Amino acid sequence: MLFDMSLDRLREYRPEPEEPADFDAFWRKTLEDAARHPLDARFVAHDAGLATVDVYDVTFNGWGGQPVKAWLLLPRGRTGPLPAVVQYIGYNGGRGIPYSWLTWSALGYAHLVMDNRGQGGGGKNTADTPDVAPEGHGSSSPGFLTRGIEDPHRHYYRRLITDAVRAVDAVRAHEAVDAARVAVLGGSQGGGLALAVSGLREDVAATIADVPFLCHYRRASQITDNGPYAEIARFLSGHRFGVESAMETLSYFDGVNFAARATSPGWFSVGLMDKICPSSTVFAAYHRYAGPASIEVFPYNGHEGGAEYDLPRKIGALRGVFGG
Repeated sequence: MLFDMSLDRLREYRPEPEEPADFDAFWRKTLEDAARHPLDARFVAHDAGLATVDVYDVTFNGWGGQPVKAWLLLPRGRTGPLPAVVQYIGYNGGRGIPYSWLTWSALGYAHLVMDNRGQGGGGKNTADTPDVAPEGHGSSSPGFLTRGIEDPHRHYYRRLITDAVRAVDAVRAHEAVDAARVAVLGGSQGGGLALAVSGLREDVAATIADVPFLCHYRRASQITDNGPYAEIARFLSGHRFGVESAMETLSYFDGVNFAARATSPGWFSVGLMDKICPSSTVFAAYHRYAGPASIEVFPYNGHEGGAEYDLPRKIGALRGVFGG
């Protein structure tokens, strides 16, 4: 069912952003601190038994110099440096297994799939990339949205977004990659991370954000009790006097604020029946996107959005940016 705004209202929906005055300074300092640690990107050949794709087990240093895992898939028989796609994964997911990620290398691109610290695993019961919080993370409810919610410096998404920024440096470190042609993409949490990276870097060639999560937290937590946004409401129901403090912390990680700083060509998608990432939260980020952008609307779809049926649009978008 349509539970959010009508499409006509969504096309006009431009809420007043909740943006801390030191947003840029916070992220500048965060990334400067991260840059003090060597990237140390390592690419170890992984025998996946594939006839047309070379697979590498990647480790690079993310937030705090902590190791982050990824897969790099390269088309076999390549000549010359390749354009690259960095993909970020949805909530509670991880890099998984290489066989899940064959589309972009089949199209002739280098494809780096970043793991989510502390979330999904690689076929094991533990995450490939553990999350080591600085001096703990204080009070929280189960999940990641409220982990460190009392202080933006200790919030989980400060670490994950920093990892995502460093993942672009990691793929650019491989000799097969054209460092001037790197796009970022993802769906749900991955879409929110793509927006964050585009807002924090000036060297991203394109941004694809499908049904992005991590946007317009206050409204999201008030109109849906599905999915991760419910973690905020659950936490605040037990911390009645901490609402504004929590919202201020979350504003440092809001895709609406990152979108206002992103200048690469952007492609969004939204499902009007999405109860996990409500359509108004997606449109709030889309309308604030600083670069040229378009949005594909799926009126009768939920959080799956266009799913694999939306791939031709994204393939066309990247071909337009990369050429070929």
